[in-house]
Amino acid sequence: MKSITIQHKTEKKEKDGMSKEYDKLLRCYHSVREKISFEPQVALILGSGLGDYAEQIQVEAVLDYHDIEGFPVSTVLGHKGRFVFGYIQNVPVVIMQGRVHFYEGYDMHDVVLPTRLMGMLGAKVLFLTNAAGGMQKGMHAGDFMLITGHISSFVPSPLIGPNIEELGTRFPDMSEVYKKDLQEIIRNTAINCGIPLKEGVYVQTTGPNYETPEEIRMYRSLGADAVGMSTACEAMAANHMGMRVCGISCISNLAAGISENPLTHAEIQETADRVAPLFQQLITASIVNIANQ
Repeated sequence: MKSITIQHKTEKKEKDGMSKEYDKLLRCYHSVREKISFEPQVALILGSGLGDYAEQIQVEAVLDYHDIEGFPVSTVLGHKGRFVFGYIQNVPVVIMQGRVHFYEGYDMHDVVLPTRLMGMLGAKVLFLTNAAGGMQKGMHAGDFMLITGHISSFVPSPLIGPNIEELGTRFPDMSEVYKKDLQEIIRNTAINCGIPLKEGVYVQTTGPNYETPEEIRMYRSLGADAVGMSTACEAMAANHMGMRVCGISCISNLAAGISENPLTHAEIQETADRVAPLFQQLITASIVNIANQ
């Protein structure tokens, strides 16, 4: 990841040409740095069912989203809404315990602000996790899927608007958002841990409603294997600023038209909670192996 120099700017410079998104990002950055000096190597965003994982690491500091100036706060039930700084074994990490979703009514720039902030705090790798609906033939609730690519065409790009030159180029390449070397590390880690791991393409939709069977058929025809309401926009923002991205979906349910039962959040949460210990084992070993590559 290219070096991003953070410095206090004069009021004149802030008024002359600094985008409101970057100005907000800087305010969040300085608000965090006033409280915490910890510099992470890996940033981890926890999906549904993984919230408690952050408390199992060697915690050095915790910062509630409410205590960061201008930071968007998740309204989703079960998302604690805080950053946890600490170590996974000897790897310095920042964990996002509760993400912000587009369906909550936030602007897409706010949805990806936490990702950009973790990159500015020093994280070189973004490890994404989520709970997703499975569409791939042979998938079952409780499976894990290595994300090999994504389809983001159904949500607004987080890069729309004036480009934040301080973060990245106007027209970033997206041919390898999920780095192949990181995929290989996770793939080998799963084998060594004896954890079955499927692979596939993730498609992000806006939510909050679940998809219709007709929409699922369309997504499958486009090449998608799992569907959810997050992740792709965060991956795009991270890729734009030079972070190395990888991700795993927990297949918490089969998508509409594939599952015989109506979809409920309770079912998704129940599945995610059931497989959480294995998911946590896979994430821990993968992060250690990534850091030691």
